[in-house]
Amino acid sequence: MRTVLVTGGLGFIGSNFILHWVKNHPQDRVINYDLLTYAGNPTNVSSVHNLPQYRYVLGDIADSPLLEKVMLEEMVDTVVHFAAESHVDRSIKDPSVFVRTNVLGTQYLLEAAMKCGINRFIHISTDEVYGSLGREGFFTELSPISPNSPYSASKAGSDLMARAYYETYGLPVIITRCSNNYGPHQYPEKMIPKIITNALQNQPIPVYGDGQNVRDWLHVVDHCSAIERVIDSGQPGQVYNIGGNNECTNLQVVSEILRYLGKPDSLIQFVADRLGHDRRYAIDASKIRDELGWIPKYSFHEGMAQTVDWYVEHVEWWRRLIVDVPKRSNGEGDGGEKNK
Repeated sequence: MRTVLVTGGLGFIGSNFILHWVKNHPQDRVINYDLLTYAGNPTNVSSVHNLPQYRYVLGDIADSPLLEKVMLEEMVDTVVHFAAESHVDRSIKDPSVFVRTNVLGTQYLLEAAMKCGINRFIHISTDEVYGSLGREGFFTELSPISPNSPYSASKAGSDLMARAYYETYGLPVIITRCSNNYGPHQYPEKMIPKIITNALQNQPIPVYGDGQNVRDWLHVVDHCSAIERVIDSGQPGQVYNIGGNNECTNLQVVSEILRYLGKPDSLIQFVADRLGHDRRYAIDASKIRDELGWIPKYSFHEGMAQTVDWYVEHVEWWRRLIVDVPKRSNGEGDGGEKNK
């Protein structure tokens, strides 16, 4: 039996991970540590809220005394660190919040984990730390770190801090870097839910630049299963890339969703490009496939249909949240974590 501390467990990927873990590891205890910021939603984990093996703690990852208290009292042995500020547009407007949460917050969490003798620390990161690719090639775990936005720079900083705690102190840290996630419970400011919700309301769908920026899309359930495999079999000190093998331009994603919903292309509205907008991301996930035996199960078409259906069926869920969404953001940039 394990006790798993999940930071950011009320957000998009964190909540999906908790549901996945409780379903597949009912003997384990799960502590959900989340500050409940704008992108967190308690209803995401309502189905496990009353289970005896689940506990929610309202807390900031920069609160060292509370972190240590929770880890010691609950006898935590595994930390899965999702908590992060993750929206690129917001990072461009105010980088300081991202530095505080993603870099300093991660350092506080690493320090608490070291003091409390944590056996496994999984640091969830993003392919955006690698920067931008040309038309050919893929990011591997050996690709240089070259972030281009305040968000990705803050995630790169947290990655390097996690690596330092492994190399310097021997904390058993494993870093995962995922491609863009999509699926149920994603906050409406992100690209795919924004496309879906705008289309359902017959509102213009903003597309940055020429719409030819390329991303690799990973269904959140596939991401959760990959993290599960890393927890069980990953090697401390290693980095594992997690990708969905679903490269699409932003314009292709918009068109796919509009076709599925029976909405016209006239809803597409091209807007001025984002500052520092990376042209292409693509993940080489052969390491996690060859060493840990993980492969994604969702094709893009299957996963997208399931995701669109979820938003169609949960209109009240996203309508309550949508008032906070920046009007012109197309929401791109949801790698690890990204995680709200």
